[in-house]
Amino acid sequence: MITIPSEKTPSLSKRMRLFSLLNPIHIVRSLYKNRELIWNLTKREVKSTYQSSFLGVLWPVIVPLVMLLIYTFVFSVVFQAKWSTSAGPETPQGEFALILFAGLTAFNFFSSVITRAPGLILAVPNYVKKVVFPLEILPVVVVGAAFITSLINIVLILIGCLLVLHSLPMTALLLPLAYIPLILITLGLAWFLSSLGVFVRDIGQAIPVIVQILFFMTPIFYSADSVPNALRFLVILNPLSSIIDSFRRVLIWNEFIDWRAWGTVSVVSVFVAILGFAWFSATRKAFSDIM
Repeated sequence: MITIPSEKTPSLSKRMRLFSLLNPIHIVRSLYKNRELIWNLTKREVKSTYQSSFLGVLWPVIVPLVMLLIYTFVFSVVFQAKWSTSAGPETPQGEFALILFAGLTAFNFFSSVITRAPGLILAVPNYVKKVVFPLEILPVVVVGAAFITSLINIVLILIGCLLVLHSLPMTALLLPLAYIPLILITLGLAWFLSSLGVFVRDIGQAIPVIVQILFFMTPIFYSADSVPNALRFLVILNPLSSIIDSFRRVLIWNEFIDWRAWGTVSVVSVFVAILGFAWFSATRKAFSDIM
C-alpha cells in the first residue's frame, strides 16, 4: 500500500511550529531552566559597570542622588515649576522634582535596555559560533541589571517623599504591579531588537534617535492633561504614558493604579513579550551564518 503525502502537511507543520513559538510556556521554561545563569550574569553585569572605578558600587547611588538634587534645585528653586492637572490643584514646588524623577526612573529603565539591545548578540560572537549558549537570556540579563539600578532610584524617591511630603505612600506596596508591564514590554522589544540588530546593523544607529523622540512624546516633564485634545491620542497610544502614571500614583500621590489603563497596557506588554521571544527563537538559527 502506497501512501501519498498530503499537500497540507508542510502547511500544518509550519502552523504547529508557529504555535510552538508563540506558546508563552516556552518563555517561562527557558527562564526557569537558566535562572541561576541569569542571576550570575546579572550580578556580573551590574558589577562590571562600576568595579574598575574608585568609588565602585557607590556610583549607582551617587549618580541618581546628584540628579535628584539637581532636578530639585533647577525646577523647584530656579523655575519654581509646579505640576498642574485638570483634575486638581497644582502640587507643591518641591514635589515637582519627585514627579519628574519618578517618570525618568521608568523611562530610563526602558531606554537603557532598548538602546543596548541591537548590539547584544553582535557583542558576543563566540557565544553564537562556538558555544552552546542560551542566547535568549542576554536581553533578560540587561533587563535585570536595569531593574536593580532602578530600585536604587525608587529608594531615593521614597526618601524624598519623607523629606518633601513628610510621609510615605502606602500604595508603594503596589509598585511590583507597576513594574510588570514595564518589564514585559521592555523585554519583548529587547528580544526583537537584539535579533534584528544582527541582520540590520543600521538599527543600532536609529534606535537612540527613536528613543529620544519617544522621550519628548512621553509625559515626563509635563502632565498628560496639558496635551492639546487634538494630540491627546499620541499619549493614549504610548504605553509608557500609562506605565509612568502608575509609578507616580503609587510612589508619590498615594493613589491606586488606574486599573483599566494598567490592564490594557499589561495585555499589550504580554503580547509584545510573546511576539518578541517568538521572533528571536525563529531567527536565532541564522545568527551564525550572518556573523
